[in-house]
Amino acid sequence: MRLASLAMYASPPPLAEATAVLWNFLSEALKRAGLGEVPATLDGAVDYHQAWTRPELLLAQTCGFPYVKHLRGKVKLVATPVYGHPGCDGPSMRSFIVVAKDSDAQSLEDLRGTRAAINQPDSNSGSNLFRAAIAPLSRHGRFFSSVVETGGHRSSIAAITAGKADVAAIDCVTYGNVLRFDPGSLAGVRILTQTVSGPGLPFITRADASDAEIVLLRQALKQAIAEPTLAIARCASPQGFRGSVRCRL
Repeated sequence: MRLASLAMYASPPPLAEATAVLWNFLSEALKRAGLGEVPATLDGAVDYHQAWTRPELLLAQTCGFPYVKHLRGKVKLVATPVYGHPGCDGPSMRSFIVVAKDSDAQSLEDLRGTRAAINQPDSNSGSNLFRAAIAPLSRHGRFFSSVVETGGHRSSIAAITAGKADVAAIDCVTYGNVLRFDPGSLAGVRILTQTVSGPGLPFITRADASDAEIVLLRQALKQAIAEPTLAIARCASPQGFRGSVRCRL
């Protein structure tokens, strides 16, 4: 059985539910098209980092930076979804640099010597774009007094709220999802500024997937864009497929 993992935006819970509905449609569409060993459900047990390079991978989503830096030649690109949240621009997206709601900071320069939180060092949205914004302001390669790794964007927000960090870069999709489904989590932070845009999070499959299989995956995604019964799921789901009607918040 192949592996399907779409865990990059699996919380808050309504997102996981909507993604499961979409995968049910994609799974059935792939089976009808004659593709074998299609899983009926998404795998929630395998860490998404591990899923990227599993030999049985059918479909997963990765971050743009790992895709370019670590996964080149190890996976194949299927498609890049388009999201309807503020800060998204076609297949590109940016991050919001957030600080505590009562922070005195009015510009990036005001953050000198503060404590930064990143989700992961290889994250494009939480680390790479953040670093690019700060680098011109650094002195002898230093700007922040410390950097803590939290393991996730929502954990970075929580670190600021708890007073354990002063600033973080939160990708616009995560920020939009939390604003819609768990706005209370953002009560302790505010957006200071935003980064430049970067590549969105692509859907990938294993490196030895045939061209025919990739065509079937793309066709199934196109069907999901147009399927009327998926309108609610598309609007609630993190998987805002390119060409779909976007859900404006």
